[in-house]
Amino acid sequence: MKRFEERKQDLINATNRLKEALNEEESELMIDAVLHRYEFTFELAWKTLKDYLEYLGVSINTGSPREVIKESFAHELISDGEVWIKMMLARNSLSHLYDEETSREVYEEIKNEYIYQIEKLVETLEKTKKE
Repeated sequence: MKRFEERKQDLINATNRLKEALNEEESELMIDAVLHRYEFTFELAWKTLKDYLEYLGVSINTGSPREVIKESFAHELISDGEVWIKMMLARNSLSHLYDEETSREVYEEIKNEYIYQIEKLVETLEKTKKE
């Protein structure tokens, strides 16, 4: 549980930093900052989910992000598995190539949808300390 709690706090901090970047005036530099912070935040999100599932005793065969998302949806830790898969694919596209058009599309998705999914996850995980 200690590892989960530490990673959860890191996720909260990263989410706050991502929101901070999203609130800045839009520029090429800020878009790049948002994309970078999103990559980092998404990584923390799925790894935090994995830690929590392990704490719950859920056996995960490969521990891949896709499998963790699937199990997290099944255990109602996230409410929209399809969006989380899109989030994972967006994160993958950012780390493997740089295409300005794709990065702009991902930026818009982060701003309009993904940040809300991450915030909902943080809210769900925050409740775990109260139960």
